[in-house]
Amino acid sequence: MTQELITISPIDGSVAVQRRYASSDEIQAALTRAKLAQRSWQTTPLATRSALVTSAVKAMVSQKDAIAEELTRQMGRPIRYTPGEIDGFEARARHMIAIAGEALADVVPPAIDGYTRFIKRTPVGVVLVVAPWNYPLLTAVNAIVPALLAGNTVLLKHSAQTPLVAERFAAAFHTAGLPDGVFQHLHTTHHDTSRMIRSPEVNFVCFTGSVAGGVAIEKAAVGRFIGVGLELGGNDPAYVRADADLAHAVETLVDGAFFNSGQSCCGIQRIYVHRSLFKEFIARAVALTNQYVLGDPLDPQTTLGPVVSTRAAAGIRAIVAEAIGKGATGLIDARVFAANKVRTPYMAPQILVDVDHSMKIMADECFGPVCGVMPVADDDEAIRLMNDSPYGLTAAVFTRDVEAALRIGDRIETGTWFMNRCDYLDPALAWTGVKHSGRGVTLSNIGFEHLTQAKSYHLKIR
Repeated sequence: MTQELITISPIDGSVAVQRRYASSDEIQAALTRAKLAQRSWQTTPLATRSALVTSAVKAMVSQKDAIAEELTRQMGRPIRYTPGEIDGFEARARHMIAIAGEALADVVPPAIDGYTRFIKRTPVGVVLVVAPWNYPLLTAVNAIVPALLAGNTVLLKHSAQTPLVAERFAAAFHTAGLPDGVFQHLHTTHHDTSRMIRSPEVNFVCFTGSVAGGVAIEKAAVGRFIGVGLELGGNDPAYVRADADLAHAVETLVDGAFFNSGQSCCGIQRIYVHRSLFKEFIARAVALTNQYVLGDPLDPQTTLGPVVSTRAAAGIRAIVAEAIGKGATGLIDARVFAANKVRTPYMAPQILVDVDHSMKIMADECFGPVCGVMPVADDDEAIRLMNDSPYGLTAAVFTRDVEAALRIGDRIETGTWFMNRCDYLDPALAWTGVKHSGRGVTLSNIGFEHLTQAKSYHLKIR
């Protein structure tokens, strides 16, 4: 087993980061520090915890330009967009700080004479956050900030593709003056990450990643009776009704399918369009897609960067080939994109029509710049097809009819239901999924519930 973490940049195949993996002794020392630090951290007033986390957020944001370039070099998102992730990180963190007092307040039932009764939200203890590379700041902040505010200590194991993000978090918390052991990061192998989950010091695991990764996390936690939060992605659908604002729908859905090279757990992969709009939708979507600029993500003119690796690109190309082999038609001529090259991470976006649900593009997660589009006759057909999936993270409808959006949304199996938008996360709302998209909740007031333990107090006064 390799003892060194090596991050290969998808930009040019160069080594972007090299780090030594933590040893068994170092891992155990970090676990011990986290457990000891948590005892005093949970007694630290919330106002103090909030002030320290706020200082860390400021420290992180002050390094915005440097972090943005690091993100681009590590995972390939165009440099024109990576600063936006730091903005999103700040917005989510500040929202969770702002609502912490209310979310963590005692729950007080109706008064009964002679008794004092209330429920405290106590921290679970040590929280292990296992974060992915595709939105490395945004996915991590969802768990790290509320966990710390709730009085837990945090160990961060970040993806080997974006290890510098973990180091940036650590530096920011150090600058803020967070007590030793309250936040730590470790570069670990999959094997050692599983060992950490089995360690008695860990009390909760927050994981964002693939279904296979979620299965591995659950297996490691079997018999420990600890909480496990899993956000496992999807193949999210959208429905364009006959009454939709077509121009808005096209612009939003093309961006929802291809932003970040389609490497978004809540990106749009399946689009169902009312038959009356189908031809025009397709014509506009193809025209807009052909305007993307595929190339070096460090070039400010680039709007579509490489996917994360040559291996990932090969898998995406195989999904496209499988669909075409079953009768689908690809509407985007890859020759329009000069940087598109087989056996590299650079691949042209693709819109597939003549698709059906026997094809992987419509039935499974495809983490790349590809979407399938089908015509539908009415709401009922759209609902049936949208629900015909093992995933359920987000789904969207494009319509001018709010009542129809609510009515359809009640029938869709999903964690978040959008009207006239997609591929978005509101920190005031619960981020959650159904079916193979996972379980548990991050963000919103509800997100704090998963990082705390209810403790009831029943005092007989007389």
